Amino acid sequence: MIPRIPGGIAVAKRLRPPRARRPLLLAAGLLGTTAALASPTATRLARAAIPVCLPGGDGYLRAKIGGSIDATLHWPNRGTWCAGEPKLDPRGVRMSFRRASGARPRLLFLFGLTGVREGAPLREGRANLTVIDESDGRVFGTLGDRRCTIDSLTQRRLAAAHVYRVEVHGFCTEPARAIHGRGEILVSRFDFAGPVNYAAR
Repeated sequence: MIPRIPGGIAVAKRLRPPRARRPLLLAAGLLGTTAALASPTATRLARAAIPVCLPGGDGYLRAKIGGSIDATLHWPNRGTWCAGEPKLDPRGVRMSFRRASGARPRLLFLFGLTGVREGAPLREGRANLTVIDESDGRVFGTLGDRRCTIDSLTQRRLAAAHVYRVEVHGFCTEPARAIHGRGEILVSRFDFAGPVNYAAR
């Protein structure tokens, strides 16, 4: 809201510069803004605002999706948010992946990996998968771990105690169906690597 002075005249009108000076002031303001955006400090802040999956640079998610959502995803480490923690019933780990804002489609992947133990590899395991389309609120789920298979799972200890880089390769043989309404998706292939913090029990 523009403050006013007695007589009903807006303060902004009294303080407005002469017309001849306005283009010069505008140009100076634009130059100052550009210089600030191009400064090393601004560049570092912009980079810091972009999420990374793993600090070592080797996190990722790749997936082939068909059905109600048709997409081939290649999410690199930079610009991908990911997290992992132990889960119960059935025991294992839960890992989640989301691309930074602006990605289309805007998807959140939640993998429930059954039978995973701290530091141990796994072959021919089972996975539960939920995919949320955050652009329209649709939720697709396998509702159990019988529709997706883990080909292989490997773990590598990271610097922090009880934190591992977990890499998974697998596929789904049956679709994840819409929790509400109609529709289904088939994730025929998934490959990903992200952190799991086993201390978060």
